Amino acid sequence: QVQLVESGGGLVQPGGSLRLSCAASGITSYISDMTWYRQAPGAQREFVALITRVGIKKYAESVKGRFSISRDNAKNTVDLQMDSLKPEDTAVYYCNVKAMRLGRDERYEYWGQGTQVTVSS
Repeated sequence: QVQLVESGGGLVQPGGSLRLSCAASGITSYISDMTWYRQAPGAQREFVALITRVGIKKYAESVKGRFSISRDNAKNTVDLQMDSLKPEDTAVYYCNVKAMRLGRDERYEYWGQGTQVTVSS
């Protein structure tokens, strides 16, 4: 079975740092993009950061310069280093993994269960 296990969330003071990790297992197809999303109470789920299999990165404007995404293809993990955290970063953070069968029109998308990040003094 496919599992996306997230870790690293918690409570941190403004200006502090957290590192989120997401470990994917049970995925036998080719993993392409790995992405972090977040959803604050009463808000839509929003894009945070993306990294392709070859390391091309994209960030939401609101986190650019503060967050850094990375991945380990051998371990099927994706991390999100979050620095200079602000109260507005408070949200449930979700890991998303896209995969496909090489040479076939078969694509898959998986979501983690979400991990709470709270930035408060």
